[in-house]
Amino acid sequence: MSQKILRIITSTNGDTSFSNQLSNAVIEKLTAANPETEVQTLDLTKTPLPYLTNSHISAVYAPAETHTLEQTEALKYSDEAIKTLLESDVIVIGVPLYNFGIPAVLKGWIDQIARAGKTFSYGAEGPKGLVTDKKVYLSIASGAVFSEGPYKSYDFSESYLRTVLAFLGMTDVTTFRVEGTAIPDFAENALPKALSSIEEFAF
Repeated sequence: MSQKILRIITSTNGDTSFSNQLSNAVIEKLTAANPETEVQTLDLTKTPLPYLTNSHISAVYAPAETHTLEQTEALKYSDEAIKTLLESDVIVIGVPLYNFGIPAVLKGWIDQIARAGKTFSYGAEGPKGLVTDKKVYLSIASGAVFSEGPYKSYDFSESYLRTVLAFLGMTDVTTFRVEGTAIPDFAENALPKALSSIEEFAF
């Protein structure tokens, strides 16, 4: 059975990026398990989505037939991002940890896809995610160690991403980490250890 992978790049470091290398390994395993795989890459460092504007927000809450040209133009980025997301079966997100959180370009993408009536809805029982039946892999890279130890509470990337993805209906999320890349005692083995965890994972 064919599958479509949406790969999201948020690091500017290209081939030397640890999060990119981690995502590469995830995609290699996925394509090996299913040769009928199509990978679409969204490099947000080269084509970042615009931040939300008043035109975008006002358009979301107004009937389509009343939209001005400016409102229609503002929503086209969101429409395309949501379309790409919904057409994908698997989402692989590379996440370098910047100042304890996610890159601004990734937050910009989330703001464009989190849209009432499209990717979530409000009902009598509260909000309901509409983006279901997706598998998400997070490839998180950090110079320090945040998965455990004294800096664990400083990492807001994984908790935020899991929360917002679940809000949209994406609850099947697996995280791989390469961490300690800036610590001499950890750096040498950081990437091999992370790649080993991917190799051992049952995709």
